[in-house]
Amino acid sequence: MGFKCGIVGLPNVGKSTLFNALTQTAAAEAANYPFCTIEPNVGDVPVPDPRLDALAAIAKSAKILPTRLSFVDIAGLVRGASKGEGLGNQFLSHIRQVDAIIHVLRCFEDPNVTHVDGKVDPIADAQTVETELMLSDMESLERRVDSARKKAAGKDKEAMAQLAVMEPALEALREGRPARTATIPDDLRDLFLQLGLITAKPVLYVCNVAEADAATGNAWSDAVAAKAKAENAAAITVSAAIESEVAALPKEERAEFLETIGLKETGLARVIFAGYGLLDLVTFFTVGPKETRAWTVPRGAKAPQAAGVIHTDFEKGFIRSETIAYDDYIACNGEVGAKDAGKMRLEGKEYVVRDGDVLHFRFAN
Repeated sequence: MGFKCGIVGLPNVGKSTLFNALTQTAAAEAANYPFCTIEPNVGDVPVPDPRLDALAAIAKSAKILPTRLSFVDIAGLVRGASKGEGLGNQFLSHIRQVDAIIHVLRCFEDPNVTHVDGKVDPIADAQTVETELMLSDMESLERRVDSARKKAAGKDKEAMAQLAVMEPALEALREGRPARTATIPDDLRDLFLQLGLITAKPVLYVCNVAEADAATGNAWSDAVAAKAKAENAAAITVSAAIESEVAALPKEERAEFLETIGLKETGLARVIFAGYGLLDLVTFFTVGPKETRAWTVPRGAKAPQAAGVIHTDFEKGFIRSETIAYDDYIACNGEVGAKDAGKMRLEGKEYVVRDGDVLHFRFAN
């Protein structure tokens, strides 16, 4: 099961620089002109999790395998993209394929880096991008709503169900609000997501600041944080320039470098964690002498679904899962101790996997 976060924004805000640092590659060309990224660059990154080391130490695992996220660097968007301006049509087709959006906003002044609108204004930039995305969604929905209404008039049940999610979304868009703000009943949430609307995807604002503002942020990033809070969204501050420097250092030197500039962790670690949270994922573990491995499932997934992430046969033949909470595994010094202490539970098909569960699946061939 793969999860993708699309990195978007106007040209020259630092998307590709951030992507390069995030994936520690030079896969994305970072150049001071619009549209240098034409085809989307995709990079898989490990999700840092100190629990892996603790579990592996107890189990004496030969390998440690973290869970991973994919980040997609998508071409810069410009005003008019919904009508095909710039690389608009390519941009919109690529962004529809991601699960969540990381919106990079320029919060730094640099006369050597041009701004498409001639001035630094991250709030206006965010509105430009979001307006184009809403216009694209609105055009898409208006076409589909007309067709669904005709079918619903003939008592087509599928069309009637679709209208129940299309109409609130279209109303929100016509009011200038993204589709994710529409009021959708919980039992129709999956149907709503199947519409494939760009503005229904969760969003994280990443404020790209100058090196001097990396630890504290600035007035621009403060304004973005306020905007995110008002939208019940999230925002973090990162200096893409610093992240590039950190990525070029040997791993053993990175912590010391960060400490000298007043940072406890890389901005990239915050981006990864925030992306993970944005997708509302949880981690479970499989632990043994061969490997300790982290696996990712959506919050609310049941045990058979989790088993299916490992192998489809595990889900088809699922019998039960032997389950130990992470804290119990550590406190009891492993599986045997957890069993002896009565901390191992046998869970069936209706068990909802919790973050940190150590699972061993039993299945029929």
